[in-house]
Amino acid sequence: MRTVVVLGAAGRVGEAAAREFVAAGWRVKGLARNAKAASLAPGVEVVQGDATDRAALIEACKGADVILNALNPLYTEWAEKVLPMAENVIAAAEASGATHMLPGNVYNFGYGLGVGTTETAPEVPSTEKAEIRIGMEDLFRRKAQERGVQTIVLRAGDFFGGARPESWLDLIILSKLRKNVFTWGGPMDIPHAFAYLPDLGKAFVALAEKRESLGAFERFHFAGHTLTGHQMKAAAETASGRKLASKRVPWIALRAAALFSPMMREVVKMSYLWHTPHSLNGDRLERTVGKLPATDPVDAIRQAIADLNLDDSHPTAVT
Repeated sequence: MRTVVVLGAAGRVGEAAAREFVAAGWRVKGLARNAKAASLAPGVEVVQGDATDRAALIEACKGADVILNALNPLYTEWAEKVLPMAENVIAAAEASGATHMLPGNVYNFGYGLGVGTTETAPEVPSTEKAEIRIGMEDLFRRKAQERGVQTIVLRAGDFFGGARPESWLDLIILSKLRKNVFTWGGPMDIPHAFAYLPDLGKAFVALAEKRESLGAFERFHFAGHTLTGHQMKAAAETASGRKLASKRVPWIALRAAALFSPMMREVVKMSYLWHTPHSLNGDRLERTVGKLPATDPVDAIRQAIADLNLDDSHPTAVT
């Protein structure tokens, strides 16, 4: 049986991807620490471990065909943790002979991000987060070229959906749904890239099953949903069954709060994404794996509302 080890299996991306690998018939092991181990998706075998411990991570990944690297330190810890953890993960992939898969994001393109962004678009280190992500992918590219450690990057927009909270949808956009309020991060007419996590999980499975026909270092873009604020609001109104009042994220107030909050400071630095029209071109992914399931935005939002219990009329659906 094909085996995937999901690092960060208790997180949003890891949990959603683990569910799809289980559904596709893979043996799925999930790396988790302490109490989080009890919350992994059904069908996932728990592997206790810490990604900051290289020897332990190598041991945890023994026998893996694929390592899905869904590790995501706190925003305030990126500078100190992202690259050391990346070194450990790629060491584990090399030791096990596994394919390494990485959920990428749009940070790499910095302020140059635009509509229809392809895999060959210039990477611009406009922010510290962009610089870190670019450096991490450069590390994986070098290991692929020098050591033959295969890495497949699947880049997507803002995640939403699945059984885990703390996405823009539940923290901001529909955080006040019970009060009939819709909150958007920028001008309502600017398109923004989103990825519904169950759909993204299926894309990871499809690429994993094509890995032997792919090169040592590959990057793909997941088109997902590209929605303006108006479109997202209309979908949320249809999903919730009622009209919603529009509000904007108060970035001026948040910038003031950032003077005292390191986490808020990091969030504010990335606010340009809500003022920059952008989307991802998924043509290369579709040419490689074929047409993938794409959940209608209304259905995706309706399910996300239910899964995260964001509305009194939508009880929690995922257990």
